[in-house]
Amino acid sequence: MLERDFQARLIKRLKFEFPDCFVLKNDPNYIQGIPDLTILWHQRWAMVEVKKSEAARLRPNQRHYIDRAKDLSFGFVVYPENEEDLFEELHNYFD
Repeated sequence: MLERDFQARLIKRLKFEFPDCFVLKNDPNYIQGIPDLTILWHQRWAMVEVKKSEAARLRPNQRHYIDRAKDLSFGFVVYPENEEDLFEELHNYFD
């Protein structure tokens, strides 16, 4: 599966499981390493980096921004193999 296809499916599922959430696609050319998605849900937010597989490497600065998001709110690297983990953790965090 291509990363863009996984990301599109993931966005649809996010909007289904968290109605009225905002899912923002971040511009990697603006800030190198910024995670792909920012999810806004009521007074909470999360940043998610989307990868096509568990074996896909993080690019420079991506770990830094995910770790920073974890310190401030919620950060996660998601790929098809851990998609269910993401949603379980998001439900725990948002609810």
